[in-house]
Amino acid sequence: MKKIENRAVVCFLLALALAVGMVFFLFRYLTQGGSWASAAFNRHLYNSQGQLITGTVLDRDGDVLSSAENGERTYYGNETVRKATLHAVGDLQGNVGAGALNAFADRLTGWNLLNGAFGADRGGELTLTIDARCNYEAYQALNGHAGTVAVYNYKTGEVLCMVSAPSYDPLHVPEDIETGDRWKGAYVNRFLSSVFTPGSVYKTVTLAAALENLPALESRTWNCAGSVRIGEETIICSGVHGEQDIAAAFANSCNAVFADIAVELGAETLRKYTEQAGLTAAYRLDGLTAAKGSFDWNLTEGRLGWAGVGQDRDLVNPCALMVYMGAIANGGRAAEPYLILKPGNGLLSLPRRTGRTGRLIASDTAETLAELMAGNVEKTYGRDRFPNMDLCAKSGTAEVGEGKSPHAWFAGFLRNEDAPLAFVALVENGGGGSAVAGNVAARVLNVMVNGYEK
Repeated sequence: MKKIENRAVVCFLLALALAVGMVFFLFRYLTQGGSWASAAFNRHLYNSQGQLITGTVLDRDGDVLSSAENGERTYYGNETVRKATLHAVGDLQGNVGAGALNAFADRLTGWNLLNGAFGADRGGELTLTIDARCNYEAYQALNGHAGTVAVYNYKTGEVLCMVSAPSYDPLHVPEDIETGDRWKGAYVNRFLSSVFTPGSVYKTVTLAAALENLPALESRTWNCAGSVRIGEETIICSGVHGEQDIAAAFANSCNAVFADIAVELGAETLRKYTEQAGLTAAYRLDGLTAAKGSFDWNLTEGRLGWAGVGQDRDLVNPCALMVYMGAIANGGRAAEPYLILKPGNGLLSLPRRTGRTGRLIASDTAETLAELMAGNVEKTYGRDRFPNMDLCAKSGTAEVGEGKSPHAWFAGFLRNEDAPLAFVALVENGGGGSAVAGNVAARVLNVMVNGYEK
């Protein structure tokens, strides 16, 4: 009798272990089944060179950016479009990790829990939110410079343009891509995966904090003599601006005024508003995680002055900055960005629920800041450069080291009812923000608002 009881206990333990194992397997299958099916060792989905030979990537207009034919992967016919969409689509070797061919391989196999993967003879059709023509214009506008350009709809979250440079033709990979200086960082999606010194685009955060914390800010005036001494630091301005109110100081991008304001606010207040703006957060776009910005708030007064104008150790991710621009435009909250328009997994596509950010800026502060950014365009950047656009913007010229040209930034949004767009343009070591990055943004926005020349 004792022997039977022992055997029963053993059988029960084995059955329990089997049940636990089945539950664990089902959990892994539900959460990682797509990754298993799309793993590179799956030879009916990948060829001997490790290329995914199933599935099609399309842009929002249905243009085929990459497809699989006869056991080989092909790309769009135009070389410049291939370069302009490389970081959205991905390369043949899997070096561009954030590209669709790598990051969304399970969607391209047509994987779903009911049917598994379709196989090489069929595959899924993955439609991205980007417009290939807008990417083409952005890549051309960068004109060989490293940098990034992105535009998204701050009401729906669709990323319409996402370009990173340097880029290359995935069908003709440069022989010196691993060693040549011109290709440095070519695999990196600068919009998602990089952080940069922001320069004066960060003054939008300093100004938001000032509007809420410094009494009678809009009635105060400051005198700019071209520089200001704060502690051990001399904050240099771009010119001698003389007597000016806050609107003029913002339009002039006066470092002297904004450094003084930063010190008056204090490091803790700037930290609070920087975090509230989402500039230290990591956004997720359909599973792709953007880099977090970083700031050092353990500062002397002089360094705090520099930090308040977007220098010192300030580092911002372009995606986070773009979303912040969208939040200013949209009353304090914006749609969270995404890249997949239609999933391509063989199942009925349900309407996408638009995710919303938390409150990145108070609604009344956002309204005031938007008007001041519109004033920048009117007073400094030139409204004629942006036809048929109700544009609000801030430029930035970020110093990045002795002997190097500064990074050029231009970020902002449109208040057009039919074009609720927020954008960011960064030209690495490009020079002046408005002149250089502003022209890049103007070219892309002009196409999106006014259409293409016939």
